[in-house]
Amino acid sequence: MFLITQHPIILASQSPRRRYLLKQAGLNFVVMPSAFDESTAPVLPPRETVMLLAREKSMEVARLNPDSWVIGADTIVVIDDQILGKPDSQSTARDMLKRLSGRTHQVLTAFSIDRVSENRHVIEAVSTDVLFKPLSNSEIDWYIRTDEPFDKAGAYALQGIGAFMVQAVYGSYTNVIGLPVCELMTALFREGIIALQDNQRDA
Repeated sequence: MFLITQHPIILASQSPRRRYLLKQAGLNFVVMPSAFDESTAPVLPPRETVMLLAREKSMEVARLNPDSWVIGADTIVVIDDQILGKPDSQSTARDMLKRLSGRTHQVLTAFSIDRVSENRHVIEAVSTDVLFKPLSNSEIDWYIRTDEPFDKAGAYALQGIGAFMVQAVYGSYTNVIGLPVCELMTALFREGIIALQDNQRDA
């Protein structure tokens, strides 16, 4: 069995993690990163924020490619109803990790699937609870020195060195990495964007 599509699929993200997850799922697509400026987005509650960002990223590319299906996504880390962005300094990373230490936080990823020529739009958000073990100051300082925290929301990467801090994941693992693959593929099948085709030829 393999996946077939009737129209091109574009991933509106330059994230190598999202590219890897979609390839692993067997999806054929091209990459066209969105140029949407996240700083222009209004201040909203976390779930509304992540859905807005995913939709804006997708639509920015979809308007330029109206006959393609475009997938946009955004991931945020939330604790105490506050969004933790990407740290811009060692002190900011240290503050974030101390805040996450020994506690459960939420990782929300929204994905938006859009085809402008048909005026079709699908958007969903998935939340995963992540429990950190209690972290010592020396563990936090060591992790910061790896430089891994600085391009990651919440100052850590579950798929990287940061896995040593994660005691438990409740929900979608791939959601924490940047894309809820199960939910996304379910939506693509449900909407008829992709289908399974038997690759065995008649004898």
